Amino acid sequence: MKVSTLTLVAAALLGIAQGAIAETKIGFVNSDRVMREAAPAVRAQQRLEKEFEKRDQELQRMARDLKSMQDDLERNATTMGENDRRNKERALNDLNRDFQRKQREFREDLNQRRNEELASVLDKANRSVKQIAESEKFDIIFQEAVYASPSIDITDKVIKALSDAK
Repeated sequence: MKVSTLTLVAAALLGIAQGAIAETKIGFVNSDRVMREAAPAVRAQQRLEKEFEKRDQELQRMARDLKSMQDDLERNATTMGENDRRNKERALNDLNRDFQRKQREFREDLNQRRNEELASVLDKANRSVKQIAESEKFDIIFQEAVYASPSIDITDKVIKALSDAK
Protein backbone atom coordinates (compact mmCIF):
# COMPACT_ATOMS: atom_id res chain seq x y z
CA MET A 1 0.00 0.00 0.00
CA LYS A 2 2.84 2.42 0.87
CA VAL A 3 4.55 1.85 -2.50
CA SER A 4 1.43 2.60 -4.53
CA THR A 5 0.72 5.81 -2.56
CA LEU A 6 4.32 6.96 -3.00
CA THR A 7 4.13 6.12 -6.69
CA LEU A 8 0.92 8.13 -7.07
CA VAL A 9 2.45 11.14 -5.28
CA ALA A 10 5.60 10.95 -7.42
CA ALA A 11 3.55 10.67 -10.61
CA ALA A 12 1.41 13.64 -9.58
CA LEU A 13 4.47 15.77 -8.81
CA LEU A 14 6.06 14.75 -12.10
CA GLY A 15 2.90 15.70 -13.95
CA ILE A 16 2.79 19.09 -12.24
CA ALA A 17 6.48 19.71 -13.00
CA GLN A 18 6.03 18.76 -16.66
CA GLY A 19 3.00 21.05 -16.90
CA ALA A 20 5.00 23.93 -15.44
CA ILE A 21 7.87 23.28 -17.83
CA ALA A 22 5.51 23.13 -20.79
CA GLU A 23 4.18 26.60 -19.90
CA THR A 24 7.62 28.15 -19.40
CA LYS A 25 8.73 30.36 -22.29
CA ILE A 26 12.51 30.36 -22.76
CA GLY A 27 14.59 32.55 -25.04
CA PHE A 28 18.23 32.86 -26.01
CA VAL A 29 20.32 35.84 -27.18
CA ASN A 30 23.73 35.46 -28.82
CA SER A 31 25.38 38.49 -27.24
CA ASP A 32 28.55 38.13 -29.35
CA ARG A 33 26.48 38.40 -32.51
CA VAL A 34 24.57 41.39 -31.12
CA MET A 35 27.88 43.13 -30.34
CA ARG A 36 29.10 42.48 -33.90
CA GLU A 37 25.98 43.13 -35.96
CA ALA A 38 23.74 45.60 -34.13
CA ALA A 39 23.71 49.13 -35.54
CA PRO A 40 24.89 50.79 -32.30
CA ALA A 41 27.81 48.34 -32.08
CA VAL A 42 28.79 48.98 -35.70
CA ARG A 43 28.62 52.75 -35.14
CA ALA A 44 30.73 52.42 -31.98
CA GLN A 45 33.36 50.45 -33.90
CA GLN A 46 33.42 53.09 -36.64
CA ARG A 47 33.82 55.86 -34.04
CA LEU A 48 36.75 54.00 -32.49
CA GLU A 49 38.42 53.47 -35.85
CA LYS A 50 38.05 57.15 -36.72
CA GLU A 51 39.23 58.30 -33.29
CA PHE A 52 42.37 56.14 -33.31
CA GLU A 53 43.18 56.25 -37.04
CA LYS A 54 45.87 58.98 -36.83
CA ARG A 55 47.67 57.33 -33.92
CA ASP A 56 47.59 53.98 -35.70
CA GLN A 57 49.07 55.54 -38.84
CA GLU A 58 51.78 57.20 -36.73
CA LEU A 59 52.66 53.83 -35.17
CA GLN A 60 52.82 52.22 -38.60
CA ARG A 61 55.14 55.00 -39.80
CA MET A 62 57.36 54.53 -36.76
CA ALA A 63 57.49 50.77 -37.38
CA ARG A 64 58.59 51.37 -40.97
CA ASP A 65 61.26 53.83 -39.82
CA LEU A 66 62.47 51.37 -37.22
CA LYS A 67 62.70 48.56 -39.79
CA SER A 68 64.51 50.84 -42.23
CA MET A 69 67.04 51.93 -39.58
CA GLN A 70 67.62 48.33 -38.52
CA ASP A 71 68.13 47.17 -42.12
CA ASP A 72 70.51 50.06 -42.78
CA LEU A 73 72.50 49.27 -39.64
CA GLU A 74 72.73 45.55 -40.50
CA ARG A 75 73.71 46.28 -44.09
CA ASN A 76 76.35 48.94 -43.32
CA ALA A 77 77.61 47.94 -39.84
CA THR A 78 80.83 46.41 -41.20
CA THR A 79 81.79 49.50 -43.21
CA MET A 80 80.87 52.10 -40.55
CA GLY A 81 83.23 53.61 -38.09
CA GLU A 82 82.89 52.55 -34.44
CA ASN A 83 81.44 55.91 -33.31
CA ASP A 84 79.00 56.10 -36.21
CA ARG A 85 77.79 52.54 -35.63
CA ARG A 86 77.36 53.15 -31.89
CA ASN A 87 75.40 56.38 -32.54
CA LYS A 88 73.09 54.59 -35.00
CA GLU A 89 72.56 51.71 -32.56
CA ARG A 90 71.71 54.21 -29.81
CA ALA A 91 69.27 56.05 -32.11
CA LEU A 92 67.71 52.72 -33.09
CA ASN A 93 67.31 51.71 -29.43
CA ASP A 94 65.81 55.09 -28.54
CA LEU A 95 63.32 54.89 -31.41
CA ASN A 96 62.46 51.30 -30.50
CA ARG A 97 61.82 52.25 -26.85
CA ASP A 98 59.68 55.22 -27.93
CA PHE A 99 57.77 53.00 -30.37
CA GLN A 100 57.05 50.38 -27.72
CA ARG A 101 55.90 53.02 -25.24
CA LYS A 102 53.55 54.64 -27.77
CA GLN A 103 52.27 51.24 -28.86
CA ARG A 104 51.49 50.27 -25.25
CA GLU A 105 49.74 53.62 -24.61
CA PHE A 106 47.77 53.18 -27.84
CA ARG A 107 46.57 49.71 -26.82
CA GLU A 108 45.62 50.90 -23.31
CA ASP A 109 43.72 53.92 -24.62
CA LEU A 110 41.99 51.85 -27.31
CA ASN A 111 40.96 49.16 -24.82
CA GLN A 112 39.61 51.76 -22.39
CA ARG A 113 37.57 53.51 -25.10
CA ARG A 114 36.36 50.18 -26.53
CA ASN A 115 35.16 49.14 -23.07
CA GLU A 116 33.33 52.46 -22.68
CA GLU A 117 31.65 52.13 -26.07
CA LEU A 118 30.74 48.48 -25.58
CA ALA A 119 29.30 49.15 -22.13
CA SER A 120 26.91 51.64 -23.70
CA VAL A 121 25.91 49.17 -26.44
CA LEU A 122 25.52 46.38 -23.88
CA ASP A 123 23.26 48.57 -21.76
CA LYS A 124 21.05 49.30 -24.79
CA ALA A 125 21.02 45.62 -25.75
CA ASN A 126 20.00 44.56 -22.24
CA ARG A 127 17.16 47.10 -22.25
CA SER A 128 16.00 45.73 -25.62
CA VAL A 129 16.16 42.14 -24.35
CA LYS A 130 14.13 43.10 -21.28
CA GLN A 131 11.57 44.92 -23.43
CA ILE A 132 11.19 41.91 -25.76
CA ALA A 133 10.96 39.55 -22.77
CA GLU A 134 8.19 41.60 -21.19
CA SER A 135 6.21 42.19 -24.39
CA GLU A 136 6.40 38.56 -25.55
CA LYS A 137 5.95 37.11 -22.05
CA PHE A 138 9.26 35.23 -21.75
CA ASP A 139 9.95 33.62 -18.38
CA ILE A 140 13.72 33.58 -18.88
CA ILE A 141 16.23 34.60 -21.54
CA PHE A 142 19.76 33.19 -21.56
CA GLN A 143 22.79 34.95 -23.00
CA GLU A 144 25.33 32.17 -22.66
CA ALA A 145 24.69 28.57 -23.67
CA VAL A 146 26.59 25.67 -25.12
CA TYR A 147 23.69 25.02 -27.47
CA ALA A 148 20.43 26.84 -28.12
CA SER A 149 17.76 25.75 -30.55
CA PRO A 150 17.05 28.27 -33.31
CA SER A 151 13.39 28.14 -32.23
CA ILE A 152 14.22 30.00 -28.98
CA ASP A 153 16.88 32.33 -30.46
CA ILE A 154 15.68 35.94 -30.30
CA THR A 155 19.00 37.49 -31.39
CA ASP A 156 17.54 38.80 -34.66
CA LYS A 157 14.73 40.52 -32.76
CA VAL A 158 17.25 42.19 -30.43
CA ILE A 159 19.42 43.35 -33.36
CA LYS A 160 16.35 44.73 -35.12
CA ALA A 161 15.15 46.48 -31.96
CA LEU A 162 18.56 48.11 -31.52
CA SER A 163 18.64 49.18 -35.17
CA ASP A 164 15.12 50.62 -34.95
CA ALA A 165 15.91 52.52 -31.73
CA LYS A 166 18.79 54.51 -33.28
